Amino acid sequence: MTGTRKIRVLVVEDSPVVQQLLAHVIGEDPRLELAGIAASGEQALRMVVSLKPDVVSLDIRLPGIDGFAVTERLMREHPVPIVVVASDVRDLDIPMRALQAGALAVVEKPGSMARADYQTVARHLCTQLTIMSQVKVIRQRGRPRNGDEEPVGTNGRRRGASVPMPPPLPPSVVKRQFRALGITASTGGPAALVKLLRGLPTNFPLPVFVVQHIGAPFVAGFASWLGSVTPLPVALASDGPHRPGHVYVAPGELHLTAEPGGMRLVHGDPVCGQRPSGDVLFSSLASAFGAAAIGVLLTGMGEDGARGLTAMHRAGAYTIAEHASTAVIHSMPGTAVRLGGVTEELPIDKVAARLLELVSTGVEPS
Repeated sequence: MTGTRKIRVLVVEDSPVVQQLLAHVIGEDPRLELAGIAASGEQALRMVVSLKPDVVSLDIRLPGIDGFAVTERLMREHPVPIVVVASDVRDLDIPMRALQAGALAVVEKPGSMARADYQTVARHLCTQLTIMSQVKVIRQRGRPRNGDEEPVGTNGRRRGASVPMPPPLPPSVVKRQFRALGITASTGGPAALVKLLRGLPTNFPLPVFVVQHIGAPFVAGFASWLGSVTPLPVALASDGPHRPGHVYVAPGELHLTAEPGGMRLVHGDPVCGQRPSGDVLFSSLASAFGAAAIGVLLTGMGEDGARGLTAMHRAGAYTIAEHASTAVIHSMPGTAVRLGGVTEELPIDKVAARLLELVSTGVEPS
């Protein structure tokens, strides 16, 4: 946004009462202005093309094409930042499916001016619309709708799915036993994590530690959902041992650290504004595993994870940053690249193949 230009919001909502409420909320915020209102998914698709809004406020339950399909179509054909505005964010299937489809955020619908927390909910909605309007979203390839995924074979791979191969490894390849994999993601991360984890077999030989920036109330549901759409077992991380082939998601408001004997949750100040923090996870992997660790930094806003990934790289670990061609927001991985903390950059659809190559071959520490 430059000068005094306001952010233009397209509201997609079928209820006339809620349309008026959202128009009022947007009109009250000096940063925003209403670009238009669409009452159906089909109308929304047309109005995005004609109005070219900066951001879309999208209801999921729409007549005709639902909000999930609208999100997928827009991200394939006319990418635009999408904030899903849901009546009940406690129904965790909605936020998770919306984020997988390509939405940048899911927020609660203000509902009514009579509710006690109306002002808080309304301010949060406007703040998310403002922040997400600045994201330069990229065109996404089509993905299977929930329930239409290809069946998983006994080795955890999707039957009939081809796994794209990354570029050849550097020539200095030697046998090396990797022992842990850490992954950090933020905005756009749920869809990226699904794509990555779906490429790993059920007998993947490393424990996988994940920091995903997401609201604390969503974390347990996010872990459960991730386990339902990917082949590896997924659980919230806790103090105790870890097992190969299991994914451990950092819980809300706690840092996750890992070591050869187990994992530990840490109460501490936010790092890079985040708790859990990817910097904390990656730094623990650098200290505990050194060259026997792999770090992957995916799409996200800000810089969390970049310095921790650099610490891993300096300790001899193999570090991967998601390439700008697929990252919804390249800020986090891009910062790691600028800091010199990345062994290689890869598009998200090539990361799993590289991980499988590394755990079967190994690569000489740099």
